[in-house]
Amino acid sequence: MTHRIAPRQLLFFLACLAPLGKLILMPAQLAAETKNDLWLSALLSLAVETLAVFAAVLLAKKGLSLFELLRRSLGRAAAYVGCLLLVLFFLFAAYIPLFEQKLMVQSVFYDTLPSDLLFAPFFLLSLYLCVKPLGCYGRIFDILGPLAAVAFFFLMIFSVGETDFMALAPVGVTGTKVLTGSLHTTAWFFDGALVLAMLGKIDYQKGLAWKSALAYAVGGAAVLLFLAVFYGIFQDIAPVQFFAFSKTAKYFPAINLLGRIDYLFIYAMALAMVFSSLLPLISAAELLRESFGESKLKSLIYSLVLNGAIAALSSVFSFAFPAAERLITRTLFWVFPLFDVLLPLALLPLRAREGRRI
Repeated sequence: MTHRIAPRQLLFFLACLAPLGKLILMPAQLAAETKNDLWLSALLSLAVETLAVFAAVLLAKKGLSLFELLRRSLGRAAAYVGCLLLVLFFLFAAYIPLFEQKLMVQSVFYDTLPSDLLFAPFFLLSLYLCVKPLGCYGRIFDILGPLAAVAFFFLMIFSVGETDFMALAPVGVTGTKVLTGSLHTTAWFFDGALVLAMLGKIDYQKGLAWKSALAYAVGGAAVLLFLAVFYGIFQDIAPVQFFAFSKTAKYFPAINLLGRIDYLFIYAMALAMVFSSLLPLISAAELLRESFGESKLKSLIYSLVLNGAIAALSSVFSFAFPAAERLITRTLFWVFPLFDVLLPLALLPLRAREGRRI
């Protein structure tokens, strides 16, 4: 049985799950770069990413997986090379989201457990999820999407009353740093590339491309709201407020009477974030299945290789995450728009020809 991703499920992913990874470390980094103009940098990134999502979903209209599209248009060799390069990109892109999860869970929920012991179940979950076809996770989008949306809504309700929105003025005072901040946060914007891995599994319907772009824009608006609230609360100390989504609601006055009820919604957000952070590895495993065949044994091998590689990187750079993050965000930032924006746009003109010599 071939699993498919319904249009509704894709929209839940783009509007509710895709924004989640942008709420952990990115707000603090943007605040350090552009201060009160952090939302302008994010707006620029979101505008470009919306275009990438539109192009990637429009490719689903062809009804072919990425490997099949490349094979029929450019030949088998090009299809192998293209998919393998995207697999390597997903491994590269997975590093920051996975390490964010490790640091967040250790900092927000635990104080005493060793980090390696704490994170071992995470890789076991990743190992299991990577074995399953990407198309079967539409149901997960159905469940986690609304859960994340409700949790975010209540966290904003708890936070907005303590926000000084005047802290965002004057607008544009940082000048060209707005562009610099956008470039240095490209590591959190590769949702268009994730959609490429879903090609061949999306039940495309008329108008789905622009609906997807609109859904992503709605999720982007939620990110902009959060950034405004985040900076309006912390202002000058915002650059050192990591794991931002877990901190804005703690100043809600009723917490003194009711206790940390915000933790209910933080846990709900964290649950959705765990799955969201694993999507690069799940997508890489799916591309390997498309390229080299699918069977239970092969799927297990792909999962072991991918998770072994990222676990090794996590262990090697366990105490050097700030330096590794700086390398990715300041030096290698150009890799993300290359695969996330330019690749979907470059694929749009391709015509899949059934008679192509392979």
